[in-house]
Amino acid sequence: MQFSAKEDVEAPIDFVFEQLSDFQSFERSALRRGADVQRIDSKRNVGPGMAWDASFKLRGRTREVKLELTEYEPPNGMTLSSRSDAMGGHLRIDLVALSRGRTRMSLEIDLKPKTLSSRLLVQSLKLARSNLSKRFRTRVGEFAEDLEDRHKRQKNDAV
Repeated sequence: MQFSAKEDVEAPIDFVFEQLSDFQSFERSALRRGADVQRIDSKRNVGPGMAWDASFKLRGRTREVKLELTEYEPPNGMTLSSRSDAMGGHLRIDLVALSRGRTRMSLEIDLKPKTLSSRLLVQSLKLARSNLSKRFRTRVGEFAEDLEDRHKRQKNDAV
């Protein structure tokens, strides 16, 4: 099952990529939302091989997932792969510079069930696909607006 969204961001591609690869910020955000996230690799630099163990509640059950940064291509994009006992998936982020100050951000999530119960979960998600797709696009749009606000603040602070 796939979800995808595209948003144009009023910020340079380097800034957008820098914000998207601020993994510590995403870790803190997940912790604030009740997830447990732990970095499990020993890499000093950002790049392929970075990995996290995460656990969170979904539909009344605790889910455990391993995330790994599998592709890292500054400033054009990255891919994160996820694995759990029941499901696997990928998050692909692609960036395209539309101009010096404008970037197109494309996100695609692909979920692949491994077990019968996860197939039933994905089937129920497919029934609510239009609502979930709309919510996903809305969240990506809100994130793009947040990136624009951060860029404006950074620009104003530099002046």
